Amino acid sequence: MISITVLSRRSPLIAHRRVGHFGRDIWVLKLRTMWDRAKRSPSPLIERIEVSPAEIQFSKNGKDPRVTSSFASLCRRYSIDELPQLWNVLCGEMSLVGPRPITALELETYYGLDAQHTLAIKPGITGLWQVHGRSRLTYTQRRRLDLLLVRKWSILLYLRILLSTPARVLAGKDAW
Repeated sequence: MISITVLSRRSPLIAHRRVGHFGRDIWVLKLRTMWDRAKRSPSPLIERIEVSPAEIQFSKNGKDPRVTSSFASLCRRYSIDELPQLWNVLCGEMSLVGPRPITALELETYYGLDAQHTLAIKPGITGLWQVHGRSRLTYTQRRRLDLLLVRKWSILLYLRILLSTPARVLAGKDAW
C-alpha cells in the first residue's frame, strides 16, 4: 500500500459502486492500480469512485494508459488489487465465490431480464468467469458464465471454483 501511495500520490484504496445481492448498492474495495498522472491531489484513506457510462470499458485490451507503473501491472496481473474485497466478504456484502459485482449500467445493458437471477446470490471475489478465461472472454461469455454459476450453484461447484482460483491467479493467465 505504501508503494501505491508513493507512486500515485493518492489514496491506496478505492471503492467502486456496484450492485450487490438482491440489487443492494455496495462499495467494492480495490487497491488503486490506475491513475492519471495529471491528477495527483491528496485524498482520504479510501476514495469512492463513481464511474460514468462513458468511462466503462467492457472489453479490456491490457493497454490502459492509466496503468502507469510495472508495480500496478503486477498487482492487476496477479489480482493483488482484489485483496481488499476480503473486507467486503467479512462485512457480508460479498462471498468468496459468486458472479463478479457489476455496475448498474452493466446490469441493465448486458443482463436484461436475467438480472434478477444474477443478483439472487452474493457477488464473489472469484467465479466461473475468473477460472474460465477472465479478460480474454467477451462480456456476453462472462454473462453466460455468471448465469450458469447461479443456475448450477452447489457446494461442490463452489469448492471447485475456490480450489481452481489460486492456480489461475498465480499463473497470471488471462489477466491484464
